[in-house]
Amino acid sequence: MQGILPLIIQLICGAVGGNIAGSMMKKSSLGTVLNSVVGIIGGGLGGQLLGLLGLGAGSGGMDVGSIIGSIAGGGVGGGVLMAIIGIIKKALTK
Repeated sequence: MQGILPLIIQLICGAVGGNIAGSMMKKSSLGTVLNSVVGIIGGGLGGQLLGLLGLGAGSGGMDVGSIIGSIAGGGVGGGVLMAIIGIIKKALTK
């Protein structure tokens, strides 16, 4: 269960981060559902990347630092991936 909880936190925070990025970038937004899906993917990737660097949940245990790392990695990863996909979508529609 210790390995799954950080991933769930990353995915939820990724969805939130994707929707926040979508609301900040109105012209590049994909809509609530797609913002959430892209955010979930980005949250999982971002959280795992931080874990590989030893900064997130992958560094071991469920202490406060790893929970904060899961939240930050998921949220930032979700927001960044949503922004990248949104910019690509906007460029393709021109």
